[in-house]
Amino acid sequence: MMHHTTLGRTGLKVSVAGIGTGGFSRLGLKTGLSEDQAAALIHEAFDLGVNFIDTAPSYGTEGVVGKALKTLPRDRVVVATKAQIGRGGNFAPAARVVESLDNSLRALGVETIDVFNLHGIEPQEYDHAINVIAPALVREKEKGKIRHIGLTENPITDFTNATLKRALHDPVWEVVMVGFSMLHQGARTNVFPLTQANGIGTLLMFAVRSIFADPPRIAREMRAMAEQGLVDKALGESDDPLGFLVHAAGASNVTEAAYRYVRHEPGVDVVLFGTGSAKHLRENVAAINKPPLPEDDRARLKALFGHLTNGVGLDGHAGGTR
Repeated sequence: MMHHTTLGRTGLKVSVAGIGTGGFSRLGLKTGLSEDQAAALIHEAFDLGVNFIDTAPSYGTEGVVGKALKTLPRDRVVVATKAQIGRGGNFAPAARVVESLDNSLRALGVETIDVFNLHGIEPQEYDHAINVIAPALVREKEKGKIRHIGLTENPITDFTNATLKRALHDPVWEVVMVGFSMLHQGARTNVFPLTQANGIGTLLMFAVRSIFADPPRIAREMRAMAEQGLVDKALGESDDPLGFLVHAAGASNVTEAAYRYVRHEPGVDVVLFGTGSAKHLRENVAAINKPPLPEDDRARLKALFGHLTNGVGLDGHAGGTR
């Protein structure tokens, strides 16, 4: 059974599992699914109780989401999309971001976007986001095109939540998307105390990247980190350094453990997952709805990895690490 929560002060009632349409699978489009098949996955997620859908123009999936929305009850689905504001100091003017919003409304076939996020804002881009783009988004919100305004960090380069440490003090942002995982726990101190205090909704990304489904890679990364003195030497000598999570009273596999770990972290609202298959979809939803990991396992994960700020496992969509 799907659990639900309220997305911060937005008041939106959301499923704790949210379907992300980017990442490595892009709803299966990257592995050969047709748009109709990808839209059917969204329907299957909805039937399982998932009512939060996250997309973005750069994912190439807004049209698929729009296709699915045609036959879903609009008032029972929360749709989030994004806009980029430029890269490397070459910033987009506010009009370009508003144009992106209008394009998204058309592609999604909706009159209002529930959560409109600025996409992957890096620390050096934040001034432009808050001073130039945010006022324009507030005007679009007043016109009814947006219900709530947010932003997403870029964990692939920003390992210490530098963007969000600033953004969480600016009241325009009602929702943030943050990277958090068993091996990347900084948001526990950097982000969640402030989001909880200020009623900011949180969308969780990077809970599971390819590392957790690749035991040999976990072992390689641990070996490298042990050699640098970043983790306990014994972890570097193990072929299965996260194997302690899999036991009768714990998780059935490491991926399940990864979802359960982040889902029950205080301050986490929606855990986003990507998928390209119905089987994978059902497994992810089941994992996110399971109870917390045993307290001993949670404590051990915090003790072993809570100090890491090196971005291990934060793979980009192209498959590159860090």
